[in-house]
Amino acid sequence: MKALILAGGFGTRISEESHLRPKPMIEIGEKPILWHIMKTYSHYGINDFVILAGYKQHVIKEWFADYFLHTSDVTFDFTAENKMTVHHKSAEPWRVTVVDTGLNTMTGGRVKRAQEYVGDETFMLTYGDAVGNINISELLEFHKAHGKIGTVSVYNFGQDKGVLEVAENGKVNAFREKSDLDGDLINIGFMVFEPKVFDYIEGDSTVLEKDPLNKLVEMGELNAYLHKGFWQCMDTIREKEKLEKLWNSGQAPWKEWD
Repeated sequence: MKALILAGGFGTRISEESHLRPKPMIEIGEKPILWHIMKTYSHYGINDFVILAGYKQHVIKEWFADYFLHTSDVTFDFTAENKMTVHHKSAEPWRVTVVDTGLNTMTGGRVKRAQEYVGDETFMLTYGDAVGNINISELLEFHKAHGKIGTVSVYNFGQDKGVLEVAENGKVNAFREKSDLDGDLINIGFMVFEPKVFDYIEGDSTVLEKDPLNKLVEMGELNAYLHKGFWQCMDTIREKEKLEKLWNSGQAPWKEWD
């Protein structure tokens, strides 16, 4: 099974970093957040990736082309054969296809451009700027059990205080602790789709989160998988610093691999 990762946007909300490289290449613990996302999938046996690149896509291609330079000890011998020797290789069991999906292509259009690499099989899709301890196996089982075209992972990112249930006349009916269904449930990526979804994406100008997903909702073909663990996006420098602090503490909740 393939995992598609959206990695082509401009990342304007974190422009302090993204003016030099795509947002998915901004580092947490000296590794791009893209690497962290891929490690999460790989932990659950998903090792075939399609990176949907766009803005500064060459940076992503060059990073993977020089993967051993980033992850291993290297000797450069200029005295004789002018060769490079890689020591202590820490290769991942990955197959990575980087697709240039265009500079201004919308999210749906980027997915559509990867159709030839997906073929006629179920695939996973997520955003290249957020990490979480999503149970990928459980997510996939949930998707298969419900038999819908799409499943999106959702997360309660809003309410974290006590909750009052109030009637229209102002009477308090209950005061209780929050539950997993209080607050705003947001789409956090980590989606699963059947190839039928490509039929609802028209082209480069299609925003996945608008017409295609709304059409699936109208058809009753979209389910939501409620994630109750850790999730954090990296839209701002403050959020980057939060993730960096968690990683450096040795207690990063999304690091479930060895």
